[in-house]
Amino acid sequence: MTFVQLIDCKTSRFDEMNRLMDTWVEQTKGRRTATHSVIGKDRSDASHFIEIVEFPSYEDAMRNSNLPETDRIFREMVALCDEMPTFTDLDVVRDELLYAATIRRFFETVATEGELPPLNDLIAEDCHDHNPANEQDSIGLDAIRRDIRMWRGGFDFTFTIEDQISQGDRACARWAWDGTHKGDFLGIPASGKKVGMTGTTVFRCHEDGKIAEIWWQYDLLGLMGQLGALDQFEI
Repeated sequence: MTFVQLIDCKTSRFDEMNRLMDTWVEQTKGRRTATHSVIGKDRSDASHFIEIVEFPSYEDAMRNSNLPETDRIFREMVALCDEMPTFTDLDVVRDELLYAATIRRFFETVATEGELPPLNDLIAEDCHDHNPANEQDSIGLDAIRRDIRMWRGGFDFTFTIEDQISQGDRACARWAWDGTHKGDFLGIPASGKKVGMTGTTVFRCHEDGKIAEIWWQYDLLGLMGQLGALDQFEI
C-alpha cells in the first residue's frame, strides 16, 4: 500500500533547507526509497512549509528513514526550523490521477459500438489534434469528430491501454489497437482483415478536465501494409 508522510515545519531559512534537501537527494542516490516529494508554502504564513513525501509502502519509508544520510540531514533540518517539525504518517486509501481517468474514458468512448457520443464532455470545443494520418492538423471538436467517424467507418476496433503517465496538465498513454477492416479507409475498400498496431498519444488537458490538445504517434505505415496498400511497391 502506498504510504505518504507529511512534514510540517516553520523556518525563516528555507533557502538553506532547500539546499540541504538537494544534498540529501544527491547523497542517497540509488538507495533512497522515496518516489515523489512536493513542498508547499502557506500563502498566509511565508515561514510555514509542508513537505509531502511518497513511498511505495510503509516498509520502504522505514528503510529510507534508516539510511545514515537521512538521520544526519534530519538533525540539520531541525536546526534550521523555528520550532520542532511535526510528522503525519498516512496510508493512501485512494489515489486517482483525474486527467488519466479522462484519457481512459476517451479511448473507451471512441471505440464504443453504436452512435458516436457527442464528446463535448471530454473534448474542448477548440481542441487541437495532431495526427499523422491527416495532411493538416484538425482544430475544433467538429473536425475531430469527423476524424473519429472516418476511423469508425473503416474499422470495428478496440483500444487496450498498456501504460499511462500523468504529470501536470499532460497525460500520456501507450496503447494497442485491434480492428476489423469493415469499410472504406483512406481509399482502401473493406477487406474484412484483422489488423492491429501500437502507438502512444500525449494529451494536454484544460483545468476543467477536458482535452485541449492531442499528439498521436502510431505505425500507420504498418497498418497500411496489413491492408495490402503497399503491395504494389514491393520489389
